Amino acid sequence: MLLVGLGDSITAGFGASAQHSYFELLLTNAPDDGLDLRGICLSAVLPNLRATNLGWSGSTSLQHAKTSLSRLTRQPSNALGVVVLTTGGNDLIHNYGRTPPVQGAMYGATRTQAQPWIDEFALRLEDMIGRITAAFPGGCHIFLANIYDPTDGLGDIQRAGLPAWPDGLAILDAYNRIIADCEARHPHVHGVNLHDAFLGHGIHCRQFWRAHYRAEDPHYWYYLNLEDPNDRGYDAIRRLFLIEMAKVLPERKR
Repeated sequence: MLLVGLGDSITAGFGASAQHSYFELLLTNAPDDGLDLRGICLSAVLPNLRATNLGWSGSTSLQHAKTSLSRLTRQPSNALGVVVLTTGGNDLIHNYGRTPPVQGAMYGATRTQAQPWIDEFALRLEDMIGRITAAFPGGCHIFLANIYDPTDGLGDIQRAGLPAWPDGLAILDAYNRIIADCEARHPHVHGVNLHDAFLGHGIHCRQFWRAHYRAEDPHYWYYLNLEDPNDRGYDAIRRLFLIEMAKVLPERKR
C-alpha cells in the first residue's frame, strides 16, 4: 500500500510545526497527541504502508496537472494506492488582489469573468483523477478535499486586510460544486469536507452571534497567511481524512 500526498501547501504542510502537518499525522502520532488518538494513525494499522508526499506549497491546480502528476510514477499491480489531494484553493486566493485576475490567480474576478476558468478547472480535475487512477493498475482510493472559507460564510475577506471581493464566495462555491460532482461520479473518489468543518474557525470565530459560531471550540484554525491551517487546523484535517479512510480501507494489508 502506498500513501501519496498531492496538491498545494495544505498537503505540503506549510504553517505546521514539526511533525504536525496533516500528512505526517496521518502516518504517525505526534508526540503531544492526546490519549484519544494514540495508535490512531495509518502506520499502526497498515504496517506495510509506504508514503511519499508530492505536495507543493503555493501551487495551483494548473501546476498539479502539469508538474505534480508527472512525478507520480506507475505502480506495480500488487500496490494499492491511497491518495490524498488538496487542489484549487490557490487558484482562488492568489494573488491576493495585487494583480489583475487571471486563471490560476483569480482573486478579485467577477463570477462572469471566472466562468471559463471554472469550466477549465472541472475538466482539469477530471483529467487529474484519471491520471492518478491510471498510475495504480492494482486499484486506488482518492481522498479529495474541498476548499474552506476563512470568512466563515460571510465573504467579507476585507476584514482580514485583503481587498474586498464581492463574488469571492460564489466562485468558491462553484469550485466546491465541481469537487462534489467529481466525487459523485467516481466510486473510488471520497470527499473530505474541509469547508463545513472549518466554518466557525475563521476570522469570525469569537463572534458568538454568528450562524457558524462553535461554542465548544471557538478557536482560529488558520495560519498567519490566512490560506493555510495552523496546528489546530491540521489536527482537524487529519481527523477528517482518517474518518473517511476508515470507511473504505481494510484494517490491515500484510
